Amino acid sequence: MKICIINGPNLNLLGKREPEVYGSETFEDYFDKLQKKYMTVEFEYFQSNIEGELIGKIQDVGFSFDGIILNAGAYTHTSIGLGDAIKAITTPVIEVHISNTYARESFRHQSYLSGNAKGVIVGFGLKSYELALLSFL
Repeated sequence: MKICIINGPNLNLLGKREPEVYGSETFEDYFDKLQKKYMTVEFEYFQSNIEGELIGKIQDVGFSFDGIILNAGAYTHTSIGLGDAIKAITTPVIEVHISNTYARESFRHQSYLSGNAKGVIVGFGLKSYELALLSFL
């Protein structure tokens, strides 16, 4: 099974950025643990702060992978292009968020991705990624 995890803007700062919201673990450390726990899964990881690069990666893996786990960060609430990219591919996408976006500012309650995603997982910290992975297994 091939799973691509795609993270959007500012998620490269996990472990440093607002630890009271996002925790103190870096994504790289969490990703290493996930790979060791699920050794039969072939993982690919991509992070970018640039919307077009995220769309390009979705298109790149969106016809050949078994699943995409996507945390588009703030682009979730602003990017029609990312939503369209998800709609255009055949690989199922699970939208994830570390924090409970519905317990935060009202602008975070809108997602341009959810309507085209297979499912949405919010508010379970980094565990959200593993929960998304389990939906593919």
